[in-house]
Amino acid sequence: MQTILQEVEVPPAAVLARFDSAGPRYTSYPTADRFAEGFGAADYAAWLASRQATGNARPLSLYVHLPFCNTVCYYCACNKVITKHHGRAAEYLRALQIEADLVGERLTGSRAVAQLHFGGGTPTFLSADELHQVMEILGERFELDAWGREREFSIEIDPRTCDAEKVFVLAELGFNRMSVGVQDFDPAVQRAVNRLQGFETTQATIEAARVAGFKSINLDLIYGLPKQSRATFARTLEKVLVLSPDRIALYQYAHLPERFKPQRRIIWADLPAAAERLAIMYEAIECLALAGYRYIGMDHFAKDSDELAQAQTRQSLHRNFQGYSTRPDCDLIGLGVSAISKVGPTYAQNVRELSEYYERIGQRMLPTARGILLDDDDLARRAVIMALMCHFVVDKTAIARAHRIDFDGYFESELAGMADLAEAGLVELGDECITVTARGKLLVRAIAMRFDRYLQRDGRLRGYSRVA
Repeated sequence: MQTILQEVEVPPAAVLARFDSAGPRYTSYPTADRFAEGFGAADYAAWLASRQATGNARPLSLYVHLPFCNTVCYYCACNKVITKHHGRAAEYLRALQIEADLVGERLTGSRAVAQLHFGGGTPTFLSADELHQVMEILGERFELDAWGREREFSIEIDPRTCDAEKVFVLAELGFNRMSVGVQDFDPAVQRAVNRLQGFETTQATIEAARVAGFKSINLDLIYGLPKQSRATFARTLEKVLVLSPDRIALYQYAHLPERFKPQRRIIWADLPAAAERLAIMYEAIECLALAGYRYIGMDHFAKDSDELAQAQTRQSLHRNFQGYSTRPDCDLIGLGVSAISKVGPTYAQNVRELSEYYERIGQRMLPTARGILLDDDDLARRAVIMALMCHFVVDKTAIARAHRIDFDGYFESELAGMADLAEAGLVELGDECITVTARGKLLVRAIAMRFDRYLQRDGRLRGYSRVA
């Protein structure tokens, strides 16, 4: 099956089978599984304190992880805490305030916040008063108003815990973008993954967001779920297009029950066969393209009027742990259990277990568990991988100048090893640029993997989802 729509082409089945391996999603490079415990709280603190001395004027991106959910969705691989006891949020917010203090005491340089994201878990598990409390914590330690109307404040929404009244609270707090969890509207699929969510509930939340002035609304969908078929997902897409979101994320379900305990409740026999799963993806891409959505990359689509598409046109698109970003390359401060920070040439991740997070915070310690200091090779490879992931083209001259290397000489073995990709029509290896073709875009992760020194060194792919 081969379909050409706008700038993306679905590869022939033989090509897809040849290159569709497991691989990273490259929200960072090196990827988070390469972080090491040798990089700890003292290292992270030192880089927070170094920002002013090194002349770092980058604005900040803040990420707040809010892990609580009322119920468990069986497909979910997020770091979450399932509880019916809402009072657990109060203890967490107290710890979050102490962590913000600990970061604020060490942070130098700009505190202007260009980007804020609440993720989870279910951020809308929090009450209106608790959401106000979190914003007060942040506002007392960071400059939330520095970017004015240009700021990007986003939050992940579960419509079942976010009625119209709460939507307006979020708007009053400064949020102007939301990502709405849908996954699938088919009742049988919803029962199979324990996420019952009516269309009308979702529609009411989105309509309230538009009235409240939200600039961009994203819908999350997942293909490959149990009980799903081409026919059922086509009906889901019909309803999605009625909602007309600005962006759509179409994720592939990765069934990894050995890693994620809730997935053990999914019946293997209910999962669509590989051919059916690929057909669902093909037809969804065709449907979205015909409806006017541009393929941004990976599993993301956006209307041409959305900032995500406009940023890609301007080649100012970035990628971080929240996915694609329209803002300049910021220093990222992550707060909360398992949150990841990026400051200068470093990544730092907090502890994953809530009990350990509370223990460290109780000792007034930064809860950093592991991280990494990037060397010059990491930085050069990150630039190449992010150019591929965001823009589908690598300007060799720009990379060479920025990193003071002879591109063809430095990456001689990688370029030689891409002959099979070029032969399959996935890339064009030019004198000035490496360009991902329309056929190669759906397999861009496989192309980026060729520049991943860690993968080339140890070949470790266990635990990654498939690239298409």
